[in-house]
Amino acid sequence: MNAQFKRGIIELCVLSVLVEKDAYGYLIINQLSEFIDVNENTIYPILRRLTKEDYFETYLEESSEGAPRKYYKMTEKGFTYYLTLRDEWDAFIGGVYQIINRGGKKNEEIYRRFKKRIT
Repeated sequence: MNAQFKRGIIELCVLSVLVEKDAYGYLIINQLSEFIDVNENTIYPILRRLTKEDYFETYLEESSEGAPRKYYKMTEKGFTYYLTLRDEWDAFIGGVYQIINRGGKKNEEIYRRFKKRIT
């Protein structure tokens, strides 16, 4: 996936995971990795920043696999921020789809219109 596409949306993806349930960093990375290419060097700085900005709280929970895990829990402030980002994303992506789908949604249809235009 194009790095420029990912850069601005990863934060919203992290928030989307935590709006559903509390989670620790590695779990968040695994959930996001099902759909997009992310790693800890991307996710942990976002988690630290959003915690510092009071969008998340943290707590430790014992793990059967070693050291206690740091869980992130969304705050009310974080939820409000999440809703704001969702609204901005929905407006942005809606506009993008209006632009890129003007020629049709299928590559073949777009190609046919393009060929007709240049011949």
